[in-house]
Amino acid sequence: MSGFVDRAQLHAKGGDGGAGSVSFRREAHVDRGGPDGGDGGHGGDVWLVADPNQASLLGFADHPFRRAGNGAHGQGKRKHGASGDDLVVRVPVGTTVTTLEGERLCDLVSTGDRFLVAEGGRGGHGNAKFLSNRRRAPAFAEQGEHGEERWCDLELRLQADVALIGFPNVGKSTLISRISKARPKVADYPFTTLVPHLGVVRLGERQGRPDDATEFIVADVPGLIEGAASGRGLGHDFLRHVERARVLCVLVDLSDAAPEPPARQFEVLLDELAAHLAELVERPRVVIGSKCDVAVPDVDTTGLDLVVSATRGDGVAALLARLAGLVTEARTEEAATVTSEPKVHRPRAEEVEVTRLGQGRFEVVGRAAARAVGLSDLTDPGALDELHRRLARLGVDRALARAGARDGDVVAIGGLELEWSPDDGVQGPDGGG
Repeated sequence: MSGFVDRAQLHAKGGDGGAGSVSFRREAHVDRGGPDGGDGGHGGDVWLVADPNQASLLGFADHPFRRAGNGAHGQGKRKHGASGDDLVVRVPVGTTVTTLEGERLCDLVSTGDRFLVAEGGRGGHGNAKFLSNRRRAPAFAEQGEHGEERWCDLELRLQADVALIGFPNVGKSTLISRISKARPKVADYPFTTLVPHLGVVRLGERQGRPDDATEFIVADVPGLIEGAASGRGLGHDFLRHVERARVLCVLVDLSDAAPEPPARQFEVLLDELAAHLAELVERPRVVIGSKCDVAVPDVDTTGLDLVVSATRGDGVAALLARLAGLVTEARTEEAATVTSEPKVHRPRAEEVEVTRLGQGRFEVVGRAAARAVGLSDLTDPGALDELHRRLARLGVDRALARAGARDGDVVAIGGLELEWSPDDGVQGPDGGG
C-alpha cells in the first residue's frame, strides 16, 4: 500500500564519458595519413526537476539509485562517440536537497526549478586533437572521465495555501474531510493523523463558469504538543510542513476533552511555531474554536475569530470565506515579488586544492586536476608533456610549491601517484619524464 514519504535519500550517478580513440589514417596511396582518432561522447547528467504532479518522495524509498547514460567511445576516421542520455528525476515542488552532512545544496520551491545533482563525465579527446606542429604523430588519447557520484538527502516541505494547526484530536482531520474530498483517518484518540494530508477547496463556482471559483490547498498537519519544536511528540517531524503555508488556521478545542483551556492552547501553539521559525508568528492566521457543538458551557472564546463545528457544519462557510480572502491577498503580494522563471541550480565549481598527507606526500584535489591525468598512457612522452602543460595551466605547480613540496615528493592526483620535480613538474608513474 502506498503512503506519504517526506524524507528519502538519493544516490545519483552521472554517466561516464567515452574514451578517445588512438587511430591513424590508413588508405591506399596515402603515406603517413596522420592521426584520425575521434573523441568520446560525454556522459549524461542527472537533473532533479520540481514537478507539481509528484506528491511525495515515495519513489525513492525502495529505489534511491538514479544513473544517467554513458558516452560512447570514439573511433577512427574522426568518428566521435555519441553522448549519453541525460536523466530527469522528478521530485515534488518544495523539495530541499542536502548533503549527508547537512549542507544545503538547493531548494526546489517553484514548478520547473532544476538542480544538476550529478554531472556526467566529459568524453576523452582522440589523438587527432593532440596534433600540432611540434607533435606530428601523437600516439595517445584521453580516457573518458567518470561521472559525478553522490548521495543526497531529500526532504519535502509541503507547499499548501492553508495549514491546519492544533493539538492532537482537535478536529483538524474532520474539518479537512468536511471542506474537501480528502479522507484522512478520523478517530477519537490522539495522534490519529501520522502523516500530512492535502485537500483542495473550491468556492464560488457557478454553473458554466468554473473559472470564477476560488481554489486553494489545505494541509492537515499532525497534532502539536508543548515541546514539539524540541522534538516532543510528532510535531518535530512535521513542523517543517507549516513553513511554506501562506495562511495558518489555528484550531483550539472547546470541548471538555481538551487538555488545556482555549487561551492556553493558543499560547502553546504560538510558542511552538515561534520556536521552530520566528516568522511564522507574523504569518496571516485565523484562530477558531473547534467542536462548538460539544463546547463546555460558558467556555471563554476571547481572542477567537470564529467558532465552528466540523461535524454539524456550524461556521464552516464563514471560515472558508475568511480563508479564501487571506489566501487571495497572500497570493497577490507574492506575485508582485516572485519571478515566474524557473531557476536552474548548479553546484559551485570545485577549485584545485593541495593537501599535505604526510612527510613527502601530497594530494591534489579537484575535478579539473583529476581530468588532467585522464590520458591513457602516461609513459608516453607526448602524453606526459600534455599533462605538464595542463597542470601548469591549472596552477598546480605553484600550489605544490606553496605547500612545501620538494624534489622527489609523491603527489596523488585522480587515483595516480606521481613524482614531483620543481623544474619539470610531475613525472610519470614510474618516475620517468
